[in-house]
Formats: sequence, C-alpha cells, structure tokens
Amino acid sequence: MTAYTATVTVRLKRGVLDPEAETTERALERLGFELEDLRSADRFEIDLDADSPGAAEERAESMAERLLANPTVHDYEVSVRER
Repeated sequence: MTAYTATVTVRLKRGVLDPEAETTERALERLGFELEDLRSADRFEIDLDADSPGAAEERAESMAERLLANPTVHDYEVSVRER
C-alpha cells in the first residue's frame, strides 16, 4: 500500500444560487477588481492508503458521491498525489 492525499473540490453548479460568492464578488468590485464571475468552493484533503493512484481516486470519488457533494447542485473534481 502507498500513502496518497486525495483532494476533492466541491462547488455549486453554474446557475445555482451562491450567496457567499455573490457577496464576495460585490466586495471585490467595490475594491476596484474587475471580474466576470466568482464561485465559492469547498476543498477536502483526504489522506489514505491505496494500492495505486487509480484506487485512491476511486475511493475519493466514492466519498464525494456519497457524502461530500450533492450531485443535484454540486460539481466536484478529484486529484490524487502520493505523500
């Protein structure tokens, strides 16, 4: 077994109300920053042991699908690196 860190980034799908991002976007614009759009995201870093990077990614995706993200309103992305 090898030690991996899986990073799962969960964000609301486009078109889903994101009040945190809207507030932050307005504040950035008041500070003089120009931007087209802003979305907030949650990032989970999961340390785990697995036989391969693919196995670690599969476990992290299962965690995302079962608990970390709601597929109705969230998109998620998984990346894996060896520790």
